[in-house]
Amino acid sequence: MGSYVRNYSDDEFSVAGEKPDVEFMDYQNDGALQDYPLEDGPVVITVPFPFVDSKPKSALVGETSADTISIENISSEPVNLWSVRIFSSNPEDSYVLSMMKPPMNDTDEEAKKNFLGLTSVEDRTLQPGQTLTVWLSCTPKDIGLHTSIVHVDIGDEKIERVAFLLADDSVSQALFSGKPYSRRQSQKNKFECASFVPGCRPIRQHSQGFKYKLPQFAIPAYIRELIESKQRPDVLSEELSMTNYAKKFSTLLVMEEINLEEEMRSYDMEYVSMRRRGNEFLSLEVPGLAEKRPSLVHGDYILVRYAGIDARPYQGFIHKVEADEIFLKFDNQFHLAHHDRNQYDVSFKYNRLNMRRLYKAIHEAELLGPDILFPCRSFYGNVKKWSIKPLNPHINTEQADAVATILGCRGGAPYVIYGPPGTGKTMTLVEAILQLYTAKRRANILICAASNCAADHVLAKLLEASDLIRPSDIFRLNATSRQYQDVDPDFIRFCFFQDMVFQCPPMRALMQYKIVISTYMSSSMLQSEGIRPGHFTHIFLDEAGQASEPEAMVPLSGLCGRDTVVVLAGDPMQLGPVVYCKQAEKDGLEKSYLQRLLFEYEQYSTRDPNYVTKLVRNYRCHPTIMELPSDLFYEGELIACKGNDVSPIFDCINLPNKSFPVLFVGIQGCDEKEGNNPSWFNRIEASKVVSIIRNLTRGGDICEADIGVITPYRQQVVKIKKALETFEMLDLKVGSVEQFQGQEREIIIISTVRSTIKHNEFDKFFNLGFLSNYRRFNVAITRAKSLLIIVGNPHIITKDRHWDRLLRYCADNGSYQGCPLPPPEETRVSGFRDSHSQDEPAGWGYNQEEDESANCNYNQDPSDRGFRHADVLPSTENESEWSERAQGEEHQPSSNAEADSPEVKLNQDAEEHDDVQPEQSPANTVLVQDAHAFPPEWCDVSGIPATGWDD
Repeated sequence: MGSYVRNYSDDEFSVAGEKPDVEFMDYQNDGALQDYPLEDGPVVITVPFPFVDSKPKSALVGETSADTISIENISSEPVNLWSVRIFSSNPEDSYVLSMMKPPMNDTDEEAKKNFLGLTSVEDRTLQPGQTLTVWLSCTPKDIGLHTSIVHVDIGDEKIERVAFLLADDSVSQALFSGKPYSRRQSQKNKFECASFVPGCRPIRQHSQGFKYKLPQFAIPAYIRELIESKQRPDVLSEELSMTNYAKKFSTLLVMEEINLEEEMRSYDMEYVSMRRRGNEFLSLEVPGLAEKRPSLVHGDYILVRYAGIDARPYQGFIHKVEADEIFLKFDNQFHLAHHDRNQYDVSFKYNRLNMRRLYKAIHEAELLGPDILFPCRSFYGNVKKWSIKPLNPHINTEQADAVATILGCRGGAPYVIYGPPGTGKTMTLVEAILQLYTAKRRANILICAASNCAADHVLAKLLEASDLIRPSDIFRLNATSRQYQDVDPDFIRFCFFQDMVFQCPPMRALMQYKIVISTYMSSSMLQSEGIRPGHFTHIFLDEAGQASEPEAMVPLSGLCGRDTVVVLAGDPMQLGPVVYCKQAEKDGLEKSYLQRLLFEYEQYSTRDPNYVTKLVRNYRCHPTIMELPSDLFYEGELIACKGNDVSPIFDCINLPNKSFPVLFVGIQGCDEKEGNNPSWFNRIEASKVVSIIRNLTRGGDICEADIGVITPYRQQVVKIKKALETFEMLDLKVGSVEQFQGQEREIIIISTVRSTIKHNEFDKFFNLGFLSNYRRFNVAITRAKSLLIIVGNPHIITKDRHWDRLLRYCADNGSYQGCPLPPPEETRVSGFRDSHSQDEPAGWGYNQEEDESANCNYNQDPSDRGFRHADVLPSTENESEWSERAQGEEHQPSSNAEADSPEVKLNQDAEEHDDVQPEQSPANTVLVQDAHAFPPEWCDVSGIPATGWDD
C-alpha cells in the first residue's frame, strides 16, 4: 500500500476493497501504511497513531485513546476540503471523529456525556498555510487489533489514512516486553583452535565402565571439504541399496552434523566474564540457556580463551547447569589465574556422542541383510497366525489380528502396525508383549520408544497388568544424563542407578530381564555392555514414524539377530523426524524407516496382513473432532468408537453449536519478538487462551489437568505459562505439538500465534509454526478427546488448505466466534504447497493431484527435533523453536514432526554422555568384525574398524 493519492472517481474506492469493510489489513505486510511519502499536492496529512518500534500502539480495553489527523494547506491558494470521513472500521463503529479532543478516562462524567462523536467532518475551506486538526479516537471493547480507514476528500483528490490500535487487557499488557527485537550478531572473530588445555571431566561415581568403546567416527577431511564447498556427493543421486546403504546415510549424517556444528558455533560469545563459585567452579552466564539456545547439559564442554588474545584455549567441562548459568571446571592453572574482572571469548562445542552412535548404526546395519533393510514379498508366504485368547478383553478385531500375527512371526521382514491417532496402538503393543511374556517363556523383549515420555507411557501400561508380570523381569533403561527427579517415583524401582545417577547394569543383571524398555538412543548402552545380536527375540519400535532411519537402526543393527522379530508401530501421517540441514532433509534423511517400508514396498502399501495391520477404530476423539482428519489423512476409514454427546459442562464457554465441540475463535492480534530471541509470541492470543481456561475451570467441573494448550513457538509457550502462573494454574500443560505427540487431554486449546501474512513465505520455506506442515496439523487437532478450541487469525491460517478446511468446517456448523471471516472465494490455498513426501502414494491420505495444482514449488523445503524431540521448536522435538537463518537469525530444524517444539536439543535429546573409559582387562578384548563392512575412512590406523561402542 502507499499514500493512495488519485483522482476519486469511484465513490467506494479504498485500499480495503470495493466495499466499506476493513475485514483484515496486515500492518506488517503493508508497511507503507505508516510510511507515507510527501504527497505531490496542495496538502500534507499526518498519520494517526504512528507505530512504536514498528508495531501498533497499545490501548487498554475500556479506555479511550485519541490522536490527531492534521491537514495542512501548503499551497498559495485556498483548498476546498469536502469531507473527512471514516470509510470503515474493524471492529465496526469502533472509531469516531471529533473536532475537539475526546474526554479521556479521568474526565468527569458530564464532559463524557456531552462529547459528540462523528463519522465525518464536512465542507471546510483551508486558506494558504492553514492547518485543520481532526481527532480520531477509539474506545476498545475487546482485545485485539482495531483498524480504521479514514478518507480525506479534498479538491479533486482523495487521500487515505489507515489507523491501527492494539487493544490490551491486564493479562496481555503484563506480557508486554520493552526489549525490542534485534538479531543476534554473528561472531566477527571465528574461534579456531588446533589444540587446547584439557579441563577437569566430571567424575562418574560407581561407574563400572563399558566393555566396548564407541569409535570416534571423525568426519573425513575430504567429505567435509566437499560438503562445506556446497558440492553434492554423487552417492546422494543413487537409489538406496544394499551396496550404498552405509555410504549414503553416512553422507547425510555428515551434512547434518556439519550443520549442527555451525549452529552451535553461532552461540559463541566474546568479551564475557566468569565468576568464581566456591573453591571448585567458575560460572558462566549463557543467555538463552533456559530455552535450549544453546542446549548444554552435564558433561558437555566449552573452550575459553582470554579475550582478544590468539592464545591456546582452555577446555572447561560442565559440572552443573542452573537456569541461565553453567558451572565449569578447567585445568587448575586456569582457576589459579582467574579474576572475576577477566574478559574471555567462549566457543560452544557440539556433543557428537549420539551422532557417533548413528554412524555406527548405519554401518553395522548392512550386516542385517536385505530381509530387514529391503524386504522381499515372499518371506511371509506361509505365516500362520496364532490362535490367541486376549488378555485384555477390550481389544478389537484389528488389534487381535496384529497380535496373532506377531506371535506367528519367525524373524525376517519387519511387521508394521499402522496406528492413526487414538486407535489403540500402544494397547496393541502391550497386548502383544504380554502374550509373548506369558506364552513364550524364552522370549526376551526390547521396547524402544521415541522419547523418555513415550517409554514411560509403555511402562505404565505394562504395569496395569502387573498381575501377569513379575516386577523383577522388567527393566527401564534411562540415559545417564536424565535427571533422577524427572522419573515418576512409581518407576524408579525398575531403573538402575547409583547416587541418583542412572546407569546400565552389568551384563549378568541385564541377562535376567525379560522386558527392557528404552529410548532408541539409550538402547546403544545395551550393546556397549555386551548384549549380542539375537539375545532379544522381539524388538518393538514404538513411534517409529518419528525416528530417522539411522536412529531406527541403533537398536536393530546391534541387537537384531537372524531370527529376531521386528515390529514397527507408528503413523507416517503424524510427526516425522526433524532434520536441521535442509539439503540432508531434501536428500532423504527426513524419511523414516517406517515411511520407507509403507510407501516403497508393495506388500506394505497394499496392506498384506502378513506385513501390516492398519488400526481404524478411534477411541479417543468425539466423532466431530475425528471426522476432518479422517477425511484428510486416512481415506475416511476411521471409525468413531467414542460417544457423540457434548458435555453440558462446556456451556461455560457458550459453544455456538451445542452439539459441535470444535470451536474456532477468530482474533487479530500482533505477533512479536523480543530481545535476541527469534521465537514468536502473540500476547493477545495468550490472553484469550487464559480467558478461555478460566471460564472452563470456574465451575470446578473441569480441572487443570484435563486441559492442554498447544502452540508452535517456544516463546508463546513461555508467555502462556507466565500468564497462567499469575492465576496459580500450574497443573496445566502448555507445549509444542511435539510435546503432545502420543498424549491426549479432554480439552485442547490451540494458539496459532501468527497474525501477519508477511512471514508466511518464510515460515513455509523453513516449515515453521503450524502452516504448511500437514503432520503437525494432524497431531495438533487429534489430541482432544471431548473439546477442541482453536484461537487464531482466520485470515492467516486460511492460506493453508488443511487449516482452511478446519476453519470452514467450524463456520459451516455455526461454531465460529470472533473477527470477520475471510470469504471462501478469497482464500488462496493454492499458494501454499503441502510438504507431503513425493513418495507417498494415493491411498494413504495424500492427494498428490491436488498438491500438484499448487503454483509454488516448495517440495524441496524442510518440513517442532534433531533426531529427537526433546520432551522435543525446533524442534526443531525435534520445535520443533526454529530459527531464521534466511534473515540472519538462528537456524531451526526442518521438521516433518515444533520442535519442541519445542524443545529441540542440539545435543540430541541430551541422551547419554557415555564418556566412561573401558575397563582395561583381557575380558574386554573385542573380536574384530568384517572390516569390509566399514569404509576405509572410518577405520583406525591399522585399517581395522573400531567395533567398540562407548567412551
